[in-house]
Amino acid sequence: MKNNAHTSLWRWICIRVLFLAIGSVILIAACMWLRFAVQAFWVYYRMPPALLSEFTQLRHHPASDPARFHQIVDQWWGINFSDPSLASSDWLTVLLLVVVTIPFMVMMALRFARPLSAQFSQLATVARAVSKGEFGRTAAVVKEAPQELVRFTEDFNQMTQQLARYDRELRTSHVAMAHELRSPLTAAMGRLQGILDGVFPAEPQQLAMIMKQLTQLSRLTDELHLLSLADAGQLTLNRERFNLSELLRERTGWLLPQAEESGVAISVLAPGDLLLCADAFRLGQVVTILCENALRYAADGGALLITASQNDKATALTFRDYGQGVEPDFLPQLFDRFTRADSSRARHSGGSGLGLSIAKAIIEAHGGSLHATLPADGGLMIRITLPAR
Repeated sequence: MKNNAHTSLWRWICIRVLFLAIGSVILIAACMWLRFAVQAFWVYYRMPPALLSEFTQLRHHPASDPARFHQIVDQWWGINFSDPSLASSDWLTVLLLVVVTIPFMVMMALRFARPLSAQFSQLATVARAVSKGEFGRTAAVVKEAPQELVRFTEDFNQMTQQLARYDRELRTSHVAMAHELRSPLTAAMGRLQGILDGVFPAEPQQLAMIMKQLTQLSRLTDELHLLSLADAGQLTLNRERFNLSELLRERTGWLLPQAEESGVAISVLAPGDLLLCADAFRLGQVVTILCENALRYAADGGALLITASQNDKATALTFRDYGQGVEPDFLPQLFDRFTRADSSRARHSGGSGLGLSIAKAIIEAHGGSLHATLPADGGLMIRITLPAR
């Protein structure tokens, strides 16, 4: 919404106060002038033409015959017309006008204050609803409200929408978290119970299966702990100066057996010396996560291209696979926790659904950004941008 139609709060108040003050004076003065004008018109209308001509000349030069001037005024306007006492008709007229004007100005003041009161009422009502857990409620913007209050209302509405989104994500995350934690724990407990009941022999193979489930459970709790630290702004970064190109080649070298097994060729295009001041371990985690994500979900593409570049303002990394990609509607949710697409990124492909969330949290902790796009020729491209300093 554009705020050009709304004035600032200071101007909004000043305009209305000045209008009421100046309007009161003008109204009283106009009524006084109208009273004298009507009386003068009525007197001039009743005067004989010769007397009117004589009085007109005396009005322009009253000092020529003051006695005659006051005689005509006293005769036609009344002997008390120029009475200076507070009981004169002029002062009584002013008093009457004040008595009549005050209620009118009070009504106008209430009318002017109504947009301010209505906007605050909207905010108070919605704030009470939000305090009771109705996070999706929004306050309507009053048409004539001041600009600052309109901006405050719009920011308040955005805040409630974010609270509603966070609440939905939290509920969904709790359900998914419980499921992810329960699956390996149930499998390990079931296998162990089978050994205790004599269903499975207590041999290394059976114990290795239990250990695998417990390892998965431990990894999942570590990932959740990392995300909790990132959400709280407590993710510790050990910044140091290192060569990002060497880190890329080192991490992809570790994944070479997995890539060969999946039939994916990993290529790295980066300058020989690409120096960066950041947490090398955490960025290594990001590289591993994105590579494993491509190997797990885009192996049918047969290739993963990693490029790196740097300028005075930022360092850019891109991870480009040629697999099935994701649906365009799923793209905004790609980095949410415990999310998997229904087609190419399905549950049976493995993973906890936290990898991309962790990668985004680490990049944002470095002050950078992480975005995903769908290239025209298929696949998925994930771009990382890190500040130069």
